[in-house]
Amino acid sequence: MNKGKLPLVIAIAAVSGGGKTTVATQLNQSLQNSKVLYFDHYNFEGPDDMIDWVDRGANYDDWNLVPLIKDLEGLLSEPLDYIVLDFPFAYKHTKMSKFIDFAVFIDTPLDIAMARRVMRDFKNNSIDNILLDMKNYIAQGRRGYLEMLKTIKPNSDIIVDGTLPLLEIIHKISTSVEKM
Repeated sequence: MNKGKLPLVIAIAAVSGGGKTTVATQLNQSLQNSKVLYFDHYNFEGPDDMIDWVDRGANYDDWNLVPLIKDLEGLLSEPLDYIVLDFPFAYKHTKMSKFIDFAVFIDTPLDIAMARRVMRDFKNNSIDNILLDMKNYIAQGRRGYLEMLKTIKPNSDIIVDGTLPLLEIIHKISTSVEKM
């Protein structure tokens, strides 16, 4: 139980479809006295063209994360032991990095991440929409995924194999957190 200390903030990062939300949800359920914040529950001001953003150097501070930061600051004042963030940027966003104590990168192969994303995002779409998304991924979208592998993955505290069973991923993260 938290005795006047700040909660430990754990950021879960991965590419789209890499398992961030699933891992963050399960980790939150497995930790005592914790809450979770989900990146996708917010509408942030940020770059309109992701590929142009990557080509210009992918400055993560281009994203205005004030709504998430305010919610995080609110949770930091609660008597929690942990705050789990479903947060793709890990330590790369200057204003968020000061709050993060431990960053995890779920290293999911891009083919698996893409398959998960298509199953999640295109359940009720036509095959034409799915094929168009695949064409866009091949033409340019993949560069966004590679950007994360180049910058977010090496700047995380631990890297966990995203092909492992969910409970094994949670065990690896929990074991690392306990050593802190």
